[in-house]
Amino acid sequence: MGCQIRLLGLCLWMYLASLSFISVGSMCARVGEVEKGIVLVHGKCAIGSIDDDFVCATLDWWPPQKCDYGKCSWGHASLLNLDLNNKILLNAVKAFSSLKIRVGGTLQDKVIYGTEDNREPCTPFVLNANEMFGFTRGCLPMNRWDELNRFFQKAGAKVIFGLNELAGKSIKSGFAVGPWNYTNAESLIRYTVRKKYHIHGWELGNELCGHGIGVSVAADQYASDVAALRNIVQNEYRGIEPKPLVIAPGGFFDADWFKEFISKSGKSADVVTHHIYNLGPGVDDHLIDSILNPSHLDGEADTFRSLKGILQNSTNKVKSWVGEAGGAYNSGHHLVSDAFVFSFWYLDQLGMSAVYGTKTYCRQSLIGGNYGLLNTSTFMPNPDYYSALLWHRLMGRRVLFTTFYGTKKIRTYAHCAKESKGVTILVLNLDNSTTVEVNVDLKFNKLPHSGVHEPARREYHLTAPERNLHSQIMLLNGKILHVNSAGEIPPLEPIYVDSSKPITVGPLSIVFAHIPNVILAACS
Repeated sequence: MGCQIRLLGLCLWMYLASLSFISVGSMCARVGEVEKGIVLVHGKCAIGSIDDDFVCATLDWWPPQKCDYGKCSWGHASLLNLDLNNKILLNAVKAFSSLKIRVGGTLQDKVIYGTEDNREPCTPFVLNANEMFGFTRGCLPMNRWDELNRFFQKAGAKVIFGLNELAGKSIKSGFAVGPWNYTNAESLIRYTVRKKYHIHGWELGNELCGHGIGVSVAADQYASDVAALRNIVQNEYRGIEPKPLVIAPGGFFDADWFKEFISKSGKSADVVTHHIYNLGPGVDDHLIDSILNPSHLDGEADTFRSLKGILQNSTNKVKSWVGEAGGAYNSGHHLVSDAFVFSFWYLDQLGMSAVYGTKTYCRQSLIGGNYGLLNTSTFMPNPDYYSALLWHRLMGRRVLFTTFYGTKKIRTYAHCAKESKGVTILVLNLDNSTTVEVNVDLKFNKLPHSGVHEPARREYHLTAPERNLHSQIMLLNGKILHVNSAGEIPPLEPIYVDSSKPITVGPLSIVFAHIPNVILAACS
């Protein structure tokens, strides 16, 4: 915290001291053609850290009959019917080595587990408009759980499984009351341990906190239920290390509710998760306007800031994750949330959440709906898949304080480079007609650029063909990224640029710039 305060003061001082430089650098631009700007990267100390496997994606329960606004976009992407033998799916997950996968979603609180001591029929979800969320209860057969875990193991995924928090509760006036009946969940966990399946975390409940979606659970009762889950994990994993994380509540942020839950849950929870759908309903025809509006993007910072403050003031050493984020709710919007334009929202979310202490960010979804990283029918990567993979490979754990001086249409984030020297800067240009030349000013660089003998700056320019924001094709440095006939994910190769030159960011484009030939104090 002290480092952040000092950096804020330093930033202001440098801004005032360098106004004359900025006036000729970023303010004197050829209007409508090229503007100039400066990105200051403060390298004295990191302002935070993320998990090595920060990027996470979800797999959901929705059956093919799940429809929104008259359109059914889930196909066979459910945990119960997804083709786990698809080569592209396997290679897409393996490319991350490793990818966190959060198993859950709206229907998870209606799932029973077909373990040997379960006395109820193990039947699938059935569409029923009279039921909460539009479906009856469904069941996860243990042979399907076996298949899923074989896939997860082969793909090298880290699994977070969302358990049914509504089991045993009665619904009264929109509230689920009474203690959690954990018998069936405990049976699933016991089966999982016996089979030696590795689970990274067990999460309890989906969107039941605060006002809830459909129904809500009071914070004190939720804390009690999470304590029960903690006891189960401790008992069933006795003698096994590391034990899975205990995660909750997996819902929308409500400051008062989260504050009470964190206070009353004590050491029961390792991670608190919250969900983000800040773009509104998927049916909205103005989603792109929100995505390219800096003020709208800035709005979510209030949530991150508030949650960070609650955690800093708590004696519990609990971490925060974004457990599910699809941007636009009700399955997203075809040719928006599964198209190039969505990478502006997605990468900005990754960058912003990291600045405010988020350790992991789970995208809704890996596949399914209109916001999958993979196409629901063909399994081919959508543009955001490549954005996620580049982030995963280039943005290291340590987050750096970054300030941009110039147009409001530029968004910048910086991290120490991942598994290599130097720093990686992410630049997003939301402007549809202006190229921006971004000069990099590195503060607390231990050596001048020429003092470290490394290749020149490595740049990864992401664009859409003919700047078509609705395109489902991603260009990397002008070349189409596509999966080959063997289902292999293409290599993501940079171009090399003289580090003394500015980073040229074209209209409606995204650039990752890895500068290896610097040594920042924060990254040493």
